Amino acid sequence: MPGSSSALHPPAGPPGGQTPILKIEDLHLRFGGLAALAGVGFEVAFGVIQAIIGPNGAGKTCILNCICRFYHPQRGRVIFMGQDISRLPTHAVAGLGIARSFQNIELFKGMTVLDNIKLGRHAHLKSGFLSGGLYLGKARREEMAVRAEIEEKIIDLLEIESIRKKVVGALPYGLQKRVELARALAMKPKLLLLDEPMAGMNLEETEDMARFILDINQEWGVTVVLIEHDMGVVMDISDDVVVLDFGTKIAQGPPAAVARNPHVIQAYLGADDAAHSKLGV
Repeated sequence: MPGSSSALHPPAGPPGGQTPILKIEDLHLRFGGLAALAGVGFEVAFGVIQAIIGPNGAGKTCILNCICRFYHPQRGRVIFMGQDISRLPTHAVAGLGIARSFQNIELFKGMTVLDNIKLGRHAHLKSGFLSGGLYLGKARREEMAVRAEIEEKIIDLLEIESIRKKVVGALPYGLQKRVELARALAMKPKLLLLDEPMAGMNLEETEDMARFILDINQEWGVTVVLIEHDMGVVMDISDDVVVLDFGTKIAQGPPAAVARNPHVIQAYLGADDAAHSKLGV
């Protein structure tokens, strides 16, 4: 779809990745006596797929929650496209062009696929509350334009044409994960945060999701930050990998280099053959 994607998702930033789209600076997050993040910092270049990996409880989802302002770190900054967003309300962060999916599917199960996806566009709608509620005039025209754009681009890209009018709660798990990704894309993100998008999927579903993520990144120019436990996927599609362990960053670099890092191997399963196998080395 190279020829049709630019109208929906223009490239997110300058070519060549010279300026980071996202900077995480010295994040500290505590819950009572538990340090979930302890001085984590890294940069994400424009146009890349940035993976964040680590054992369970390492603080990966906490990073995404701090970016989206669901969590409020005690110290540190989150800088998006040069702007400090560390004190912005959640809805303002979404309006800047940051969208995400969740570990657990967060969809309206009684609504159709199309209606769930359309909800992702609410931050960009220009019609007022009254006209939108009455579905008249400008609001009707805007809704029709949004629907056409979603059907022609997002639904086509994710290959969900046949289910667009089905109720989400009746769909298999893998398709629900695809619908959640579609809703995030409807927000027209510059930065897409994906929290374990392949969790619970079979091999075919995992391969499809990996292909969709690559298309979103390469054809639509969307920068992706990906949390994923499937190391095969991480090694195959990521440009750069950050590794967390017990709330601290222990490594960052290209996938192959990270997979050989002894600190990373130790953090996963200990310095043995099983750890090397899990990391694909």
